[in-house]
Amino acid sequence: MKITILTLFPEFFDSFQATSIIKRALDRQLVEFETVDFRQYTLDKHNHVDDTPCGGGQGMLLSCQPIVDCIKAVKTEGSLVVMMSPQGKTFTQKVAHEFANVNHLILLCGHYEGFDERIRDYVDMEISLGDFVLTGGEGAAMVISDAVIRLLNGVILEESHADDSFENGLLEYPQYTRPVEYDGKRVPDVLLSGHHANIRKWRLKQSLIRTMEKRPDLLENRVFTKEEEKLMQEIKAERALEKEK
Repeated sequence: MKITILTLFPEFFDSFQATSIIKRALDRQLVEFETVDFRQYTLDKHNHVDDTPCGGGQGMLLSCQPIVDCIKAVKTEGSLVVMMSPQGKTFTQKVAHEFANVNHLILLCGHYEGFDERIRDYVDMEISLGDFVLTGGEGAAMVISDAVIRLLNGVILEESHADDSFENGLLEYPQYTRPVEYDGKRVPDVLLSGHHANIRKWRLKQSLIRTMEKRPDLLENRVFTKEEEKLMQEIKAERALEKEK
């Protein structure tokens, strides 16, 4: 897979490429990652890539010519061009999996007050990290790249991300490591039992509890398995008893 970042600030991604799992993935050639400064494509004699909004208004807008020419230069058959935009579809783990199956992902980073509207005709979709605004799209593009790269075959063990939050539509269960007891707080006995079936059931139940408490919206349209339905009944019964005490 190849990821191309279109940005005015390619240096933003220097440490990203030189650190941890991302660096190992690049060193092992499991992913190709490049940054392209779209200022290089401007035809403006002063090297400008922005201009004032037509009709007046605050700030500057990124102009069509340098960005569209840049997209055309880097795009190949099978490329997916994604604009970083607060107006876009919210990025989720499901979207990360979809992007991980693309041969060439192109992430367009905005800056200033945004894009000339006509640039949207040259992208395939818009993506947002949430209901907030960043100074530029670079932060969002880095987050998306990280989420996608770790899903690629060989980057990390599949088991390492199979139980991550959102992978199965639930938040991840609580995790513990040594020492068994710290400051009066003890690792749950079931995790020390060596009984794998009980551990798996406990973890599923804890995922359901954590999701109910922190992200109940994730359960609203969930199709529960028979085991999950049974565990949900247990959880509700336990909570009812706690209220009666």
